[in-house]
Amino acid sequence: MIEVRDLKKSFGVQPILDGVSFRIENGESVAIIGRSGGGKSVLLKHIIGLLQPDSGAVLIDGEDIVAMNERQLLRVRRKFGMVFQGAALFDSMTVAENVAFSLRRHERLTEGEIAKRVAAALAMVDLPGTEKKNPAELSGGMRKRVGLARAIIYEPQIVLYDEPTTGLDPIVSDSIDKLIIRVRDQLKVTSIVVTHDMRSARRVGNHVLMLHEKKIYANCTPAALFASQDAVIRQFVDGVADAKEIIF
Repeated sequence: MIEVRDLKKSFGVQPILDGVSFRIENGESVAIIGRSGGGKSVLLKHIIGLLQPDSGAVLIDGEDIVAMNERQLLRVRRKFGMVFQGAALFDSMTVAENVAFSLRRHERLTEGEIAKRVAAALAMVDLPGTEKKNPAELSGGMRKRVGLARAIIYEPQIVLYDEPTTGLDPIVSDSIDKLIIRVRDQLKVTSIVVTHDMRSARRVGNHVLMLHEKKIYANCTPAALFASQDAVIRQFVDGVADAKEIIF
């Protein structure tokens, strides 16, 4: 479903991605891991066509989106749902209005049809009956769930998650991981999860991509990653800083 070929991207004189290549098959759940500032979110933005690479190709269902104009990109982006790191809810809107936002912009549905779709999406993320609440009334975990409901309401083929468990306690993080798995299995979507959370990477991914030094350093199953004795992989998985990186 997704293929990235020799992707290169720099901002000014600073290279961020330097020859990144991988494939993601239909229905896969892939965790992308790597150090902060290592290009994970930049890579996501290339996959959805929000950034143009300096060179390389990004194929979605066999179509290279790099050469597409904005109208063509809008058609491809309809295949995607996006769950942002901070949920990115509109504080001036209710939960129902947030979840229905994309439907009102892109679908010709009656208010009754929209209400049914919103209720179904909220039920999927274990938030039934919250339509009239405001984002300020929700906990961090609930806001993430509303963000997920908004991402899946128009039934995308691919869902992108940018650090979905950041700022959440371990119990709430576990519930978000289980929701990601539920959405993947029930809606048959392809999932790409950018995360620093090693427990989350182990649970939600049936494949893991590790970015290191601007390239894909590891491309393997979670079991192979966590069993690896490679020094770079072990340092990241175990969360051990080099002595030179310790700041007093």
